[in-house]
Amino acid sequence: MKSDSSSQESATHSPRLTRNQQAVLDVLHQQADARSAQELYSLLRERQAIGLATVYRALETLKLHGLIKSRMSANGEAFYSPVAPDQHYLTCLQCGQSFPLDHCPVQELETHLQPSVPFKIYYHTLEFFGLCEPCTHQIS
Repeated sequence: MKSDSSSQESATHSPRLTRNQQAVLDVLHQQADARSAQELYSLLRERQAIGLATVYRALETLKLHGLIKSRMSANGEAFYSPVAPDQHYLTCLQCGQSFPLDHCPVQELETHLQPSVPFKIYYHTLEFFGLCEPCTHQIS
């Protein structure tokens, strides 16, 4: 993944954000973990009048500008977080729990790939799906 300066660079070069887009981004930066659009909507509704469709549009715009990233849970729900240092996961298909990996096994690949392709990489994701230890024992 890019360093924090790269994330800041994409933020610096992005178009001016609307009030709602900035509000969504601010709430995401205040969260310790990735959040679903529905969770973000609930958090934003405590602060201002905003519609769920507006939250989804803001998330899409922020994603296209490289300011946030999304990842899909085992049940297909998208979770959003600011672009920051890499975080990769092992996700259990049975219980849906995600376990973060402590290092990025593809950092070197991104570093070598970026200068060789006509494509600006904002971030990458890596997720493995399987069964966690407790769920493995339940199935046995």
